[in-house]
Amino acid sequence: MSEASLRTGVVVDNRYLEHDAGPYHVESPERLRAIYKLFEESDFKNKFIHVEPRQATHEELSWNHTKGHIKRIAATAGKAFSYLDPDTRTSETSYDVALLAVGGVFSLIDTLFDKKTTNGFALVRPPGHHAEADQAMGFCLFNNIALGAHYLINCYGLKRILIVDWDIHHGNGTQHSFYDRPDVLYFSTHQFPYYPGTGNFAETGSGAGEGYTVNVPLPGGQDEGEYMAIFQNILRPVALEYKPEIVLVSAGFDIYYQDPLGTMQVTEKGFAGLTRILMDIAETCCQGRLLLVLEGGYNVMGQKESVRAVLDELSGTSILGQGFVPPGKNQASVVIKKVRDVHKKYWSCFR
Repeated sequence: MSEASLRTGVVVDNRYLEHDAGPYHVESPERLRAIYKLFEESDFKNKFIHVEPRQATHEELSWNHTKGHIKRIAATAGKAFSYLDPDTRTSETSYDVALLAVGGVFSLIDTLFDKKTTNGFALVRPPGHHAEADQAMGFCLFNNIALGAHYLINCYGLKRILIVDWDIHHGNGTQHSFYDRPDVLYFSTHQFPYYPGTGNFAETGSGAGEGYTVNVPLPGGQDEGEYMAIFQNILRPVALEYKPEIVLVSAGFDIYYQDPLGTMQVTEKGFAGLTRILMDIAETCCQGRLLLVLEGGYNVMGQKESVRAVLDELSGTSILGQGFVPPGKNQASVVIKKVRDVHKKYWSCFR
């Protein structure tokens, strides 16, 4: 699509800053506060369609979470702090903010199908991809992107949804949400072994969902050359064969080269390059329908500039040249071959 035809929606709301994970916690409001400052800059001020979030309902949450889990998170409301696991703390308003994070994804989805936007980025917190059906973990309360997929299935009748997760940590909660069903294809690149310990090659799905989970476990130190090679040689062929009706992205910026929790080496241009590949897949398969949801990323200024690069790409003002080819060390070739070998019995593109 040309720049003129792209309409990029963003979910931006200061209420997301109210969730407090505790003093000195890396998942701090500063992560979003820095990103939100982008929209005060002259070249960003009127460039995007701002989408008003709503709160998700308990019925909607129950698509992915048990009643017990919803009740436990709701019980934290009004309390100064509660620990849900050693890393996951809530504050007085965290429950309401978490409902708004899920609802923000829903609201952005609605704009895609109302034709008000062509793509978008839900800049929300708390993050979600570690949240299991019955457990909060890894800074996550409810699984925003998994619930977004359920919303697409239940409210828009979609039958093929691609979720791409480039966070440095494997999205265990998202994988488990759809492990035995073919209507969601989950693709993850992540450091391994690393938290939360899931996401090995052999985890490919079960029952009717066998082959619809594609894990790409990586050693640390990978740069955008490796990531783009993986996207081109594994993700693209699988996606074109699957023919998704929408592409959702768990956009974690902890693969940034100066992130305090990670050892990957992706730069701002790398994030733009990955976004370009995803836009091309979405344009080929599903009229450009591409929706990103913020996950991790703990270098505040690095994440801000990386999000800027992604938003520029989404809106058609790329920081990349036409033929951008990142430098690569060819470290990913062994992993690429392994993934293709594991999945060739499921996908004809690998045979």
